[in-house]
Amino acid sequence: MVLISQELQIGKNIFKWGSRTYTMGILNITPDSFSGDGILSSRLSFGESNGSSPGDTLETAIVLAQRFAETGVDILDIGGESTRPGSEQIDIEEEMERVIPIISWIKREIDVPVSIDTYKAEVAREALNAGADIVNDIWGLKADKDMASVIAEFEVPVILMHNRSSWAHADIQKNLGGRYIGLEYQDLIEDIKWELLESISIASNAGIPGKNIIIDPGIGFGKTVEQNLELINNIDKIRELGYPVLFGPSRKSFIGYTLDLAPGERIEGTAAAIAIGIDRGVDIIRIHDVEFMLRVARMSDAIVRKNPFITLE
Repeated sequence: MVLISQELQIGKNIFKWGSRTYTMGILNITPDSFSGDGILSSRLSFGESNGSSPGDTLETAIVLAQRFAETGVDILDIGGESTRPGSEQIDIEEEMERVIPIISWIKREIDVPVSIDTYKAEVAREALNAGADIVNDIWGLKADKDMASVIAEFEVPVILMHNRSSWAHADIQKNLGGRYIGLEYQDLIEDIKWELLESISIASNAGIPGKNIIIDPGIGFGKTVEQNLELINNIDKIRELGYPVLFGPSRKSFIGYTLDLAPGERIEGTAAAIAIGIDRGVDIIRIHDVEFMLRVARMSDAIVRKNPFITLE
């Protein structure tokens, strides 16, 4: 399938789709991330109280951002609200307090594009004013009627994710990080494609050009374990829509339920999913364990794309 655009500028960098797999490192400035990596919660594990200062939290985020950048990540994705099933929603002011300082710091100190992970137009606007280069909307422009116009105004790329989930959904099983059960699709892949096209239509009607659109099939969002596995195995069909695909299986509960493992023990499961995704043609992988998954991506690219990152004898 020929992509609508073969390349995209994100920040100062040109992403050439199909040339290699790009990496998005996750910085969750939250106390309750499903994966256990939220910076606010991770600081508490070192014996600090809930009264820790915003400056301390910023310092922790800075260290992680620097490490990801030094490892070679292509995008830093900053999020201030957990999206795990059953998580607590926060207000706009608190979300901005969490994400704007780290975005501002990264844009001053690190030459890596920044993504703001939010579905709220006001948060997106302030993040873009602070220097964010791309908006990652887990609701595909369907949660906030003003989001599409903000993105169009700033002329930045957007990631549109497929999402049938709900914070208060009755069919959530919360052990091992939360999963959805009993959600029905007429045809899983075709339904996802159709609903992504709805988001693409919202973007287009707001004036967002096709070249600025990346799609995400929403692994783990409103899908059962079995549906997630089916989606990964057929993710190449999502790319048939003609847009680059972001793939985010990292540490998610479908791995935990498949292997009966807690979030911190899902590296191998994540690696397997990523290798399959790359074989199926995904363009960006969204990852927590950057050092490990970057190696998986490079090895997979060497095999699948014949684009090794080493010099062959």
